[in-house]
Amino acid sequence: MSETKFVAADPQTLFDLVADPAMHPVLDGSGSVRASRPGGPERLCLGAKFGMDMKLGAPYKIENTVVEFDEPRRLAWRHFNGHVWRYLFEPAEGGTTVTEQWDARPAKNRWLLWLSGFPRRNRAGIKATLANLAELATQRTS
Repeated sequence: MSETKFVAADPQTLFDLVADPAMHPVLDGSGSVRASRPGGPERLCLGAKFGMDMKLGAPYKIENTVVEFDEPRRLAWRHFNGHVWRYLFEPAEGGTTVTEQWDARPAKNRWLLWLSGFPRRNRAGIKATLANLAELATQRTS
């Protein structure tokens, strides 16, 4: 699943926001990311492990591992179930085309994700996250 948005900011500004785990609760449009867990990196890099306090019905904790890192073009992480959250930053005239992807193909229980309605909920969350990212990035560049 993938959504794309043009943002009037350069790729590095956008990449820096997503590479900062402390910004994830601010960027998150799904309402499920509550806080960055202590002890993680201040900035993501390939192989970095970082935790988040989450809430989807009930509170829980999750640990993610950065699996793709090509600054300032691509950043992706996965957690224990295997699905991947990916951000792509493509320079465009006057800004950047940002794509956020939720890739459930490598998930261990992909069928359960579909039965529980995650694709539909994630699409709405991704759209809201991209709007939050655009707003934060334009505030930083203005």
